[in-house]
Amino acid sequence: MKKVRVPVILAMLIMVFLGGTTLYAKLTYGYVTPGPDTWYRKDVEGFQYAASLVGVEVVVLNSDYDTEKEIANINTLVNMGVDGMCVFSFNPNGAFIAAREAGMAGIPLVVTDNVGQVLQSEHDIVACIDFDWEGMGINVANYIAKNYPGEKIACIMGLFEHVPVQMFRSTFEPEVKKLGVNTIVAIRDGKYTPTVAVDQAQDLIESGYDFSILFSFNEEMAAAIVRMLKTRGLLNNPIKVITTNGAPYGIELIKEGSIMYSISTSPGWEGFVSFLALHAYTQGLIKEHDQQILLPNTPITPETIDDKTKVVPWDIDPVWIELTREYFPQYNSLY
Repeated sequence: MKKVRVPVILAMLIMVFLGGTTLYAKLTYGYVTPGPDTWYRKDVEGFQYAASLVGVEVVVLNSDYDTEKEIANINTLVNMGVDGMCVFSFNPNGAFIAAREAGMAGIPLVVTDNVGQVLQSEHDIVACIDFDWEGMGINVANYIAKNYPGEKIACIMGLFEHVPVQMFRSTFEPEVKKLGVNTIVAIRDGKYTPTVAVDQAQDLIESGYDFSILFSFNEEMAAAIVRMLKTRGLLNNPIKVITTNGAPYGIELIKEGSIMYSISTSPGWEGFVSFLALHAYTQGLIKEHDQQILLPNTPITPETIDDKTKVVPWDIDPVWIELTREYFPQYNSLY
């Protein structure tokens, strides 16, 4: 029997510890998702799709909008000793708790849709992955001012505790006031739940609020509101619906004129990039901590509505790879 020389053994060990994926054990990453909303599901799917391209296993735990369950999920992944974690929290504290627990355990962590707040934590994380929610608020305010001057606005937001909602409001409301051509008459919490959003919209109507622009923070809620307005004969007569996200069902409603405006933000692509940011760190490709990674968002117009590189699909699509190579070339060697 041939003897294996020491240099060969050393070379194999170096490959194990420094290579893209270990030879003897598959990497496992954990993902804590905040709830059952479609946005969150698609973010998970994007993360899992990227993981499948490089053979990484993913454990997904759903917090169901329960803060205690979220903490338990974070601790479960820490106790499992996963090789990396992604946490998408529905409240600001969740991300800080994840940073503390993962940091103490030495587990690399990326945080999704926290708008960079967790970067203020004393514990290092790998990256925050977000869309430019503040820029989105300014964009929507200006679109309404330009296209519907003088009309009054009612808003159905997502969860008030959700940081992207807070960041959107932090620019949208002041920008409407600064522009001075529209007035916000009411802001309600839709809790990212279509039935709740419809109830809120109906209450606004039946309570006699005077408005002709109804802004919904996402298209899942907006689609339900559109159906309700149609049955009441109020859609575009006078109530016009404006939203964000660029979801598949939202695109169809824009094409038929039921939604007047939206902004493309794909949670699937966000999850895809979240995985790559984490994997680039665990594989030693990028060693920087506390990165803030912003995905581009683009207005959905008649000119862009059928262009996947502008209105990015929510469902798994190879165009994510193309877009990532364009916007985030630092990850090109990973897949």
